[in-house]
Amino acid sequence: MKQLLILHAGQTEAGHTYALAQSARTGAAALADEVATVMLPALQADLPDLLAAQGLLLVTPEKFGYMAGALKDFFDRTFYPAQGKIAGLPYALVVVGGNDGSGAVMAVERIARGYPLKAIAEPLVVKGAPTKAQLQQACELGEAMAGGIAMGIF
Repeated sequence: MKQLLILHAGQTEAGHTYALAQSARTGAAALADEVATVMLPALQADLPDLLAAQGLLLVTPEKFGYMAGALKDFFDRTFYPAQGKIAGLPYALVVVGGNDGSGAVMAVERIARGYPLKAIAEPLVVKGAPTKAQLQQACELGEAMAGGIAMGIF
């Protein structure tokens, strides 16, 4: 079965980052018969999780104008071992910004180009607590990713 990997880099399951990741997971569940959704904290994910995925959804808080250290750690652990094995893997990004989120977006996009991953949507940047509309956007992003994977669009 095809798989969507959702990585979240929040510190708790009660935070904004987790809420957005969970909303994306809920959206992806609409296609559970065709695409398995695996949601993991970035610190627990490893190379086999990445290699098993046909799509990657990254959800990170902005920390000091950068991505969370947990997501950077995931990239550090998987970048070289994944070279030549995931080129073109579709990904999307959700950033929970304390500022404007642009630093985190820029950092993730730079690393994604190095893998190279293929962006399938504009980054969703949420400033502060997510609104109901933003949680719905995350839900729709998860569903769109799972749908694209199921139909072989990506």
